[in-house]
Amino acid sequence: MNLAVIGTGYVGLVSGTCFAEMGNQVICVDNNPEKLRKLQSAEMTIYEPGLDIIFYRNIAKKRLSFTDDLRMAINQSEIIFLCLPTPQGEDGSADLKYVFGIGKEIGKILSENSDKDYKIIVDKSTVPVGTSKQVTDIIKEYNVKNFEVVSNPEFLREGFAVEDFMKPDRIVIGADSPMALEKMRMLYEPFVRQGNPILEMDTNSAEVTKYAANSYLAMRITYMNELANFCEKVGANVDMVRKGMGTDSRIGKRFLFAGIGYGGSCFPKDVNALIKTSIENGSEMKILSIVDKVNKAQKLVLVDKLLKHYTGNLKGKTFSIWGLAFKPNTDDMREAPSIPIIKRLLELGAKVKAYDPAAMEQAKFYLKDSIEYATDEYQALKDSDGLLILTEWNEFRNPDFNQIKEDLNQAVIFDGRNIFTPEKMKELGFAYYSIGRMPVNID
Repeated sequence: MNLAVIGTGYVGLVSGTCFAEMGNQVICVDNNPEKLRKLQSAEMTIYEPGLDIIFYRNIAKKRLSFTDDLRMAINQSEIIFLCLPTPQGEDGSADLKYVFGIGKEIGKILSENSDKDYKIIVDKSTVPVGTSKQVTDIIKEYNVKNFEVVSNPEFLREGFAVEDFMKPDRIVIGADSPMALEKMRMLYEPFVRQGNPILEMDTNSAEVTKYAANSYLAMRITYMNELANFCEKVGANVDMVRKGMGTDSRIGKRFLFAGIGYGGSCFPKDVNALIKTSIENGSEMKILSIVDKVNKAQKLVLVDKLLKHYTGNLKGKTFSIWGLAFKPNTDDMREAPSIPIIKRLLELGAKVKAYDPAAMEQAKFYLKDSIEYATDEYQALKDSDGLLILTEWNEFRNPDFNQIKEDLNQAVIFDGRNIFTPEKMKELGFAYYSIGRMPVNID
């Protein structure tokens, strides 16, 4: 099939590349000259494991191309994917100006020849319920008739996006006509050869599905974080509790790990957008308001542990940080817990030295020159008073503990991701603070 993907951010570039990998002819459109220059020169513009291989392959095969010519891309394509940013507005709602703006441009282009072939416009971006109908109305203002707007939300995990796209758990398609459903089914059938379902529904239900899934997962994470804080108060171990819960088939094992809160480009934004939409429609989802509030507070629990250890005074202390991205296997710093933690440490008079395997350049956008950026994890430790682990990168899981102890002024670790066990840290002679487990104090 001939496809256009409008927007080459995270979702757009992954989607366009993976569609091309299945033999489709894909034109990706972007209006950022610098990004376009890099993509046309076969330079990756995002960090996503495994994407580079199929990116280079499909450019070489001439199945994947990049342009700023929106008219050409639309006219040459039968299915047009909108992979546009929907940033959170000041009131928590999703800002749809980019989606609606492109809707107007599509309407103008299609109106130039109303007899053109039937077009499917697909909302791939995460958008509030009713957006597909709004985009339909915008295009109809230009007297365009031979088209349909479809909702096809993405369910991509950063760090595993290629696997998620190529072997999805399910495909959700919201459409109103048999013709649109049939074309979308044909496009996606090669991705579900192992039998995973293509779920067909109306556009409103498809749009709600994405928000419902992300908000539920955010709620699970937040529940475990609150439970972890409770475990510390009563002397329980949240890891043991997690195992006891996760073996219940009604609950399952995933998204039950305690930590310092969720972040990234999806969960915070989607939770707030669903809260806002629910209020606007007279059915406020109060539980999500609590989830958002608790998550913001959870991001600073590690700072509270530092204050307790250092008897309330961090002024003049230097702390090493391992991990800046909101999760491993990505360079995404959006809503990362590391940002409020670092800013709070600086407010309390501390200095910070940090290292992340992938997110150093992205971190500089958020933190500027307020901290020192180390070239590796051990260089970050030199002359520091303690180590904070904020992202569970695999390379941090089995470090040289003798080197850590030698480089730190004090053998103390504050583990926001529970990558070590209290028992091991006690054996190695570290003071150790984690989430939902009793601290290890070394006299």
